Amino acid sequence: MPFWFEMLLSVLIVLAATLVLIGSWGLVKLPDFFTRLHGPTKASTLGAALVLIASAMYFSQRSGSLSLHEILISLFLFITAPVAAHLMAQVALHQQDKQPPIDKSLDPIDGDTSS
Repeated sequence: MPFWFEMLLSVLIVLAATLVLIGSWGLVKLPDFFTRLHGPTKASTLGAALVLIASAMYFSQRSGSLSLHEILISLFLFITAPVAAHLMAQVALHQQDKQPPIDKSLDPIDGDTSS
């Protein structure tokens, strides 16, 4: 395997790991459910796609023919991730409508409790 090809695969995998880390960080640190939903659906899906591209390139080069397993996995990932995120957002919106509005004056973090 040529050195430049190994470097290309390494760059793809490191970039994918960085995107997955950013998505996971967003899942933990973003303030509410709707903003947290973007981390795994956008960054992590793109990171997984880069890993699958690197895997397809590696196995295609190794076997000498096109590896289609990763294409099927990518297709499944790109179909299911937005649908799952959409369903979770709809459920959260539906549950948000059922709850009474939050009184910000009683909240010790956002509200003013000094007076």
